[in-house]
Amino acid sequence: MAKGAGYDASRTASLRDVLAPLLFNTCTSDLPATISRKYAYADDLAIMHAGGDCKAVGGTLCKDMATLGKYLQIWKQKLSTTKTVSAVFHLNNKEAKRELKVNFNNESLPFCSEPKYLGVTLDRSLTYRRHLESLRKKLTSRVALLRRLAGDYTHLIDPAINDTLRIVTGCLRHTPADNLPNLAGIQPAELRRNGATLSLARRAMESGHLLHSALTRPSSANARRLKSRHPFVPAAQQLISSSDNHNICAAQWADHQWSGRTTPQDSAL
Repeated sequence: MAKGAGYDASRTASLRDVLAPLLFNTCTSDLPATISRKYAYADDLAIMHAGGDCKAVGGTLCKDMATLGKYLQIWKQKLSTTKTVSAVFHLNNKEAKRELKVNFNNESLPFCSEPKYLGVTLDRSLTYRRHLESLRKKLTSRVALLRRLAGDYTHLIDPAINDTLRIVTGCLRHTPADNLPNLAGIQPAELRRNGATLSLARRAMESGHLLHSALTRPSSANARRLKSRHPFVPAAQQLISSSDNHNICAAQWADHQWSGRTTPQDSAL
C-alpha cells in the first residue's frame, strides 16, 4: 500500500469552500488506470495491491506510482513526499520486520509500519490495537478532566485547613475538627465558601451578568450536560432564598450564621 497527499487543491479553492470537493473530484476524475486499486478522500489518495509475494507487490506499486507521476507532471501537480509513505499488511509473523520498497522518481518512499490514514492508525495485522490505545489515552485524560470539573475536591483542602487550625490553637490531633474554628475564632471553610457563593449569586441577579439567565430561569429548565455533585446554580438559588435579610452583605450573613452555630459550650472549649 502506498498513500499520499498528491494534489495541491489550495491553488483553486480552500477545502473549506463549498465548491472545493466538486472541483477536486473534477480534477481527479481522469486519473489514469492502474493495476492497484485507488482510494481517494478529500486530498488524500491511496493505492493498494494484494499479492502473495512482497517483492512483486512492491514492483507493481512502483509501476503505478510511475504512472501517477506522469499524470501529475502533465497537470503540473506535485506529490507531497513528506506525507507519502509505503506500508504492508499481513499476518506472517516471520516477515514482521520486512519493509516494502516502493520508488518514485528514482527515490525510495519512506516505509511506515503503522501509517495513519483518515485519522485511523493502521497496524500490520489490522487489529487497530495502536489506534484503540491512542483513543484510550485521550479518553482517560478527558475523563480525568471531567472528574475534576464534576467532582467535589474540598475534601482535599479541609484537612490542610484543620491541621493549620490545630497549630494556631495548639490543640492535639484528637481534637474534633468541628470545634477548631470556634477555638481559633475563624469561620469554618464551608461557611466561607457559602458566603462567597452568596456574594456571587447576588451579583448574578443583576441583569447583564454572565450568570443572570442561569439563576433566573426555572430550576427545571437548567438542564445540565455534566452531572455535578454540588452544582453552582441550585446552591446559589437555595442560599438566596434562605437569606432573610437581603440588605446585609455576604460577609455579615456568614457572621450571623456562624454566631448561630456557636454555643456557650463551644466557646468554653
